[in-house]
Amino acid sequence: SVAFGDKVSLRPGNVTTLAQIPEGTQICNVELRPGDGGKIARSGGNSAMIDTRMGDYVRVQLPSGRTKDLPANCRATIGVLGGHGRTEKPLLKAGAAHHRAKARGKLYPTVSGVAMNPVDHPHGGGNHQAVHGPNSVARNAPPGQKVGNIAPRRTGRGRSKKE
Repeated sequence: SVAFGDKVSLRPGNVTTLAQIPEGTQICNVELRPGDGGKIARSGGNSAMIDTRMGDYVRVQLPSGRTKDLPANCRATIGVLGGHGRTEKPLLKAGAAHHRAKARGKLYPTVSGVAMNPVDHPHGGGNHQAVHGPNSVARNAPPGQKVGNIAPRRTGRGRSKKE
């Protein structure tokens, strides 16, 4: 059974305030503001960690490694979320990739520049798919022209100078 409140045992699944959880404990579904329902560390296999206590605030280490100071009366679930390794499963078909991109508001499929027409992309056109013309572009080039090697330090065969 899962319990919530200020005086709960420190078992996975129980919900309590950050002030009651000891340092070094893995937590998930952490509130940013008291009562917001939990915003941090909610995806599969994710967890945050209680770092240090500072009076009315608790420093929490986020899944990204960054630390954030949260009010001590914010609640969190003790333990690590299930579903770890979800991204390691192969997509197997284009439809799965399509739905993944759609859920994130991304464009799918991603078309390469050499497959486009010259009106659509600087690398487009030609009788074969290849980047015709120089691949380098200046750093101060306008957006839309900035494709390929952006302000490369050096290009070409990389021969050493004769001494």
